[in-house]
Amino acid sequence: MAAKKATPQNDATGDATSDAPSGDSTEAQSETAPKKRAARKRSTGKTAAASTRSRKTAAKPDGRKPRASAKTDAATATAEAEPESAPVAEEKHAESPKKPANIARPRTRLEKIYASEVAPTLVSEFGYKNPMEIPRPVKIVLNIGIGEVIGVQGRLNMDIVARATADLATITGQHPIVTKAKKSIANFKLRDGMPIGVTVTLRDLKMWQFLDRLVNIALPRVRDFHGVSRTSFDGRGNYALGLRDQIVFPEIDYNQIDRLRGLQVNIVTSARNDEEARRLLELLGMPFARIEDRVPAAV
Repeated sequence: MAAKKATPQNDATGDATSDAPSGDSTEAQSETAPKKRAARKRSTGKTAAASTRSRKTAAKPDGRKPRASAKTDAATATAEAEPESAPVAEEKHAESPKKPANIARPRTRLEKIYASEVAPTLVSEFGYKNPMEIPRPVKIVLNIGIGEVIGVQGRLNMDIVARATADLATITGQHPIVTKAKKSIANFKLRDGMPIGVTVTLRDLKMWQFLDRLVNIALPRVRDFHGVSRTSFDGRGNYALGLRDQIVFPEIDYNQIDRLRGLQVNIVTSARNDEEARRLLELLGMPFARIEDRVPAAV
């Protein structure tokens, strides 16, 4: 009977023993688990690197070629980059704005007369060998003196300065500058820095336009005009002309001025002497007085 009772116990023990894991299998599983995790990490890393490479090698949305990897041969990268660099440069060159060409300004009527008639005449008369020797107008300087700006007891009347500036700007089409005294003179009640005049310098286009209006419009409007002086040169080809009032210019409205003001006109030329300058201005239309006529100092 004792042997028969022990049988179930042995069976239960055997079943429990068979169901429970053995010591060897547990150690094997503990050793293989880290290896599986390491292998899983390596496979995950390889997959991520492959996906990154695929993204790098994929074409970009804007059509540009992707950057070559470090393992790409340098010669291959250079050969592939050369054909595409030329179109890019051409596109940049096409998109860059072009610089405007230097367009010559239209010449005035008096300039055309100078180029077609005056210059050839001067060459034939004086025998110039170089075209740069032919005299031509360089600039015209206009000046209005405003000594009346100093009022009673030495007080300044700045309204006179503004009126003279407006008159000269209307005549020339260019804003003049105010000239000031450089030293004090007690007898004239003049102090250093006081405004004593307005002046303007004309060159190029405005010079030619003013000279044309002066010769053909303003001077013929002078009362009892008999011509300008033939001797008002400085010995170096520069001519000085004085006008008694500013209303000889058609731009000045007589009803808008406060008083009559005289002005000085200085014509600077590139002539070497007075004879060449006189002939230049005469050909340009300057109405010089005849030799037998007597011309006053101011027109």
